[in-house]
Amino acid sequence: MCNNNNNEEQTSCIAEILNVILVLQQNACPENCLDSCDRPMLGGGPNCLICNTRPIMLYTCGGNGTPWSMPTTKDSTATCVEGSTTCSNVFRVEKVDGNCCTCRVLADNPDTTSLNPYIATNSFFTISLDCVCAIRCLTDTFVECV
Repeated sequence: MCNNNNNEEQTSCIAEILNVILVLQQNACPENCLDSCDRPMLGGGPNCLICNTRPIMLYTCGGNGTPWSMPTTKDSTATCVEGSTTCSNVFRVEKVDGNCCTCRVLADNPDTTSLNPYIATNSFFTISLDCVCAIRCLTDTFVECV
């Protein structure tokens, strides 16, 4: 069930985790490889020596278990329907302000020889964390131009 409480002082556990991820991304340090969203440092994976991003997927309260997806472009006609190549459900936390989170949409890296699975887009969105019921953290990675 979504949190519809409008108490500005109350923050959700998801907001707290996203704040941790934001701080970690701002202070990227490749030292630890624990497997939880709020592990204390961004880790280097087998293909990545220095990570600057902890990619996440968001699940909304009314999404029926389907990850939230957003267009990878600022084109106002882009829509996210099943099988769309102009959408992604992988994001980078850019800002957390109370119970709102601004994310950058990450796209699959078209360079199949690259060790980095995602590229940064210039597509952003802000979501109320009252609408988010779960997050899934993916393997820490390096994303250029963030």
